[in-house]
Amino acid sequence: MQRFLSAAFGAALLLAGSLFAAPPVAAQEVKFATFTIEHPWARASAGPARNSAAFMTIHNSGAADRLVAAAGDVAARVELHTHLMEGDVMKMRQVEAVDVPAGGMAALQPGGFHVMLIGLKEPLKEGDSFPLTLTFEKAGEVTLEVAVEAIGSMGPQGMQGGMGQGSMNHGEMPKSN
Repeated sequence: MQRFLSAAFGAALLLAGSLFAAPPVAAQEVKFATFTIEHPWARASAGPARNSAAFMTIHNSGAADRLVAAAGDVAARVELHTHLMEGDVMKMRQVEAVDVPAGGMAALQPGGFHVMLIGLKEPLKEGDSFPLTLTFEKAGEVTLEVAVEAIGSMGPQGMQGGMGQGSMNHGEMPKSN
């Protein structure tokens, strides 16, 4: 009887633990024209931060194309940006487009290309999501849901290559040529 109770108690603990454990975040995948857009995500905004960024990986099984714009009601301005090293200083610059090569991919990730969200209308909270419309030069527009992850998130599988949010000035930035 005692062995049965111990086994039952252990099973109950496992069940309770699984009920209260956070479910794994499933990576969203959007298929559009010749593109597969994997895991569109943004970091939750910290305190009074008025800016954030969205990231994703865009796979292209067709002819070369370019991501030429992004839009959404989440912020006053939504722009395509990249990070550049100028001397010993990492700076952000707006870019005209992000190339998505034929049979290749474009990674929008911390420390590289990203969709800049300037003048957030509301703080981004972990677990929320928001719509974002991407415009490709040839393929046209697609709207997808961007998942908001933790403030310090580096994305799926701990994407490498970024500076922490808040370590950069995301105010007025000149457009690069």
